[in-house]
Amino acid sequence: MKRLPMRKFREALRLAAQGLLTREMAASTGVGRTTLREYLYRARSAGLGWPLPDDLSDGELERLLFPRVSSEARGRIAQPDWAYVHAELRRTGVILSLLWEEYRAAHPDGYGYSRYCELYGRWEGRLSPVMGQRYAAGETLFVDYAGTTIDVVSPETGEVRAAQLFVAALGASNYGFVRLLPSQQRSSSLSR
Repeated sequence: MKRLPMRKFREALRLAAQGLLTREMAASTGVGRTTLREYLYRARSAGLGWPLPDDLSDGELERLLFPRVSSEARGRIAQPDWAYVHAELRRTGVILSLLWEEYRAAHPDGYGYSRYCELYGRWEGRLSPVMGQRYAAGETLFVDYAGTTIDVVSPETGEVRAAQLFVAALGASNYGFVRLLPSQQRSSSLSR
């Protein structure tokens, strides 16, 4: 991770103490939200809060945020259970960032999100070879309903109706199409 200038971190910590959202802090400081979240997490782990002590130099602050880790300890980063992660990702509504948050809650000194994703991608790549297929333009269209139903509220009447998200992608170009359609309810005579 590229290190932030400590003046920007001090400003972000001050803004966080005022209750600003990460998005607002990112706009104000010109620093990415993921980087800000990581720095604020490191500050909490180091027991730092706003206001910082007046005699705390930038070098000392950086050492508190990024303590030196011995090469022996570096090799002891808790490894995620990739088989568990892979199985959980098959469940509806589970995404990799949620699983990473669970992992970090259990292992605060574990991998950062980008490294976690990279390692999972490597692990998953060893599961089974992928057969590349070529599609002639306009010949193949892949269609499906994405996930569970979504509640849609009419702005005029306030009526809440269930809808499904219809997605389609062309095989050759990967151009996508998305449309929200009224939920398809099965007739009681069809479900018998």
